[in-house]
Amino acid sequence: MSWQSDFACWIVRKRVRPHSAKPALDVNLARNYASRRIWSPRVPKGWRLDIRDTPAHAPLRGEWLTPPATPTATILYFHGGGYYFCSPRSHRAIAFGLATKIGARVFSLDYRLAPEHRFPAALDDSLAAYRRLLEDGVPAESVAIAGDSAGAGLALATLLALRDAGDPLPAAAALFSPWTDLTGSGESMRANEGRDPMYHASVFPEVAAQYLGAADARDPYASPLFGDFEGLPPLLIQVGDTELLLDDSTRVAAKARAAGVRVELEIWRKVPHIFQIWSPFMPEARDALAHAASFIETATAAPRIHRPPITSIV
Repeated sequence: MSWQSDFACWIVRKRVRPHSAKPALDVNLARNYASRRIWSPRVPKGWRLDIRDTPAHAPLRGEWLTPPATPTATILYFHGGGYYFCSPRSHRAIAFGLATKIGARVFSLDYRLAPEHRFPAALDDSLAAYRRLLEDGVPAESVAIAGDSAGAGLALATLLALRDAGDPLPAAAALFSPWTDLTGSGESMRANEGRDPMYHASVFPEVAAQYLGAADARDPYASPLFGDFEGLPPLLIQVGDTELLLDDSTRVAAKARAAGVRVELEIWRKVPHIFQIWSPFMPEARDALAHAASFIETATAAPRIHRPPITSIV
């Protein structure tokens, strides 16, 4: 564990975790915090950032980051934030980091947020965005889907919905601390209570209810853990060993492998939730994004072949 990771855990324990113990969510406070206080990297030299933030840009509202040379792949990125706050801008450190490491272009989707837009609004937006990419001539085999936390759960749900609808699937998906079980049934919700530096477990039912509305928490398109993973493309999952959401990753990995899906599961020691957002400050974050970028580069550059599953504790 680096001192940078130790510092990051201290910061979120002091500034974020206390809010997760409050009796009610403060949506406006969370949104204001994300818009004003989360660090956002500069656009890399020679790259172009195209922000599409009006209704006329639907369903591709969000941000395109395009490299100066011909892109190696296209990454469709879904930001986290419990489905109710954050934005493409707040998660540029992850999206930019993935793209710049392999010369890919990345589109970070500005999907609709709860409680104004409950389930399945975010999923409808993710499906529309992916299909628009293909309509615009982007080959499915050159696309990777990625996301963090709720956005990673949305990425996995998007794969399930695309497969069920018979759409061409992307080459791979990279999932960072995915929230895949909105019922909160994972044992890590209890075992890691007090160990997770960012959240109390009591916040998750509140966030889930705000997103779900009257929908069933076991709906696979809301909680993809309960879905059938047969036929999905390769998955990379990165998660911290002290996270409340640890079992949301390990159970998905086990189910996907049982269904014949190639899965690489990385469990990182003593890092905060979505630690990748601390890149380039935190060495673990830099290394994790490098691993994810390499995974995407390999998946989008070569035909799919069978490889053994990988589980690593870093």
